[in-house]
Amino acid sequence: MGQIEWAMWANEQALASGLILITGGIVATAGRFTQWYLGAYSIAAGVAVCLLEYPQSKRSKGSTMERYGQKYLTGAVKALGPLTRNYYIRAFLHLGLAVPAGFLLATILGTACLVIASCIYLLAAIRGEQWTPIEAKPKERPQVGGTIKQPPTNPPPRPPAEARKKPGAEEAAEVPTGGPQENPMPVTDEVV
Repeated sequence: MGQIEWAMWANEQALASGLILITGGIVATAGRFTQWYLGAYSIAAGVAVCLLEYPQSKRSKGSTMERYGQKYLTGAVKALGPLTRNYYIRAFLHLGLAVPAGFLLATILGTACLVIASCIYLLAAIRGEQWTPIEAKPKERPQVGGTIKQPPTNPPPRPPAEARKKPGAEEAAEVPTGGPQENPMPVTDEVV
C-alpha cells in the first residue's frame, strides 16, 4: 500500500471548516448574539481560511485534479512563499484562528473542525510534506496519423481479429512440404 498524504486530508478538512465558520458567523451576527463581534470575526477568519485552502497541493505520486478557478489563487499562495508552503506554519495559523471563535456557540463547530485540520497539518509537517503548486502542463497537439499504425486492408464489415488470416498462413499453405507432387488435372492442348 502507498503512503497516505495527510496534507490532502487536512486541506479538505480546513476548507470545510472555513465554510462552517462563515456560516456560524453569519448566524451569530444576523441573530445579534451577545458576542456578535466574534461572529463577525468568524466570517473574516473563515474567508481567510477558504482563500488559503482553496488551491490544492500537487500530489507527490499520481495526478491531482485542479479545482475550478484554482490557478488564480495559486499565484497568491505562491507569492507568500514559506508562510503558506510550510505545513507547520499552517497548523499553528489555523489553531490561532480557531481560538477566538471557540467562545461563541454558533461558531464552536467550525472551531472544532479547524482544530482537527490543524492537527492533521501538524502530522503532515512531521512526515515531511510541503505544499507544491499544480503547474499547468502545455497541451500536446495530436500528431496527424500518429494514432493509426497501419490502415485496415479489408473493407468493412471486418471479421474479428481471431478469425482473420495471418499473412504467413497463406504462404505456408502454398509451399509444398514433401517431394514433387503430381498435378491432379493434366494440362492438354486439346480444345473441347
